[in-house]
Amino acid sequence: MSRDEIRDVLMDLFEDETGEEVSSLNDDQSLAEQLGLDSVDMVSLIMQLERRFKIRLAHEELAHAQQLGQLIGLVQSKLSVGTRAAA
Repeated sequence: MSRDEIRDVLMDLFEDETGEEVSSLNDDQSLAEQLGLDSVDMVSLIMQLERRFKIRLAHEELAHAQQLGQLIGLVQSKLSVGTRAAA
């Protein structure tokens, strides 16, 4: 799955979580500060990502995903590992 496809899914999830329309998401946006996600929002978003993509995101991995681009990269790497394991 491409970064843009993951970004589109994240936009939908952000809109569902916040109830506000998101016009665009940039890789350098801070999840907490610029997107206004508090800890409860983040937990909900991570749970939705895990269900949507059928992956597991460890706390240690998420600690390094402070910006949107880092989160997209993390999801993309999990998806590529899952694809290799299924092959």
